[in-house]
Amino acid sequence: MKTITTLDELRRVTAAIRSKGSLALVPTMGALHEGHLTLVRAAREAAGHVAVSIFVNPRQFGANEDLDAYPRQLARDSDLLETEGVTLLWAPPPSEVYPEGYATNISVAKVSEGLCGADRPGHFDGVATVVCKLFNQVRPDMAFFGEKDWQQLAVIRRMARDLDLTRPHVDAIHGVPIVREADGLAMSSRNAYLSPDQRAVAAALPEAMRRAIARLGGGEAAGPVLAELSSELVETGFDSVDYAELRRGGDLAPVGVAEQDSRLFVAARIGRTRLIDNMPLG
Repeated sequence: MKTITTLDELRRVTAAIRSKGSLALVPTMGALHEGHLTLVRAAREAAGHVAVSIFVNPRQFGANEDLDAYPRQLARDSDLLETEGVTLLWAPPPSEVYPEGYATNISVAKVSEGLCGADRPGHFDGVATVVCKLFNQVRPDMAFFGEKDWQQLAVIRRMARDLDLTRPHVDAIHGVPIVREADGLAMSSRNAYLSPDQRAVAAALPEAMRRAIARLGGGEAAGPVLAELSSELVETGFDSVDYAELRRGGDLAPVGVAEQDSRLFVAARIGRTRLIDNMPLG
């Protein structure tokens, strides 16, 4: 595996790779866990070569979010990726992604509104901007993202469609199902912030969501079910619930009763840690 930190070298290396076969990109912010490695394996099955980016993107952190506290474990992450057969690791410094004088921002309307977009203003602008840059830098044939961040995936697909991107084309932007811990909690780098007691409380999130999905799938109206879900989480030990919503999976429009592609979306807080999850109905 080759680790690259400059854009000039990245362009030379990826051009050589593309001349030999297909290239898949897995964008990450590092602190890799089994969920990330599942993305890498899916990419490796689909393409001849896999590139992974590790870049803690400052533009997707809000004013009240601690960019400096985000875990950075580049040496460990590099070892994991080499074991997984990754061809190249793109690990640029911030100055290589946002050079002096950088002034461009990408904003994707509608799908970025509500859910995490309501509580984290500007977050998805930062996501869309950095992912578009990564696509232009690496120029992959395909890209892989985790479905845990479903709204992020919807934003990226909308951006790729609206900007007529070809590397990758929107149809080659793949979502990979959520990887969960043994107790059902969605894997996340932020799980490391939880104390043992908080981690025990966190396991109640997927359990409560599954019960709500059973009721929603049975035809109950979303409003009362979601209100009870939020109350249950607080009673279990969560400090607050940012949202519990039923939305369409494609355009993320809210729905009052379950539809064929509906998904349940929840964000809840334990202490300073914000956990998100989503599950399809059926």
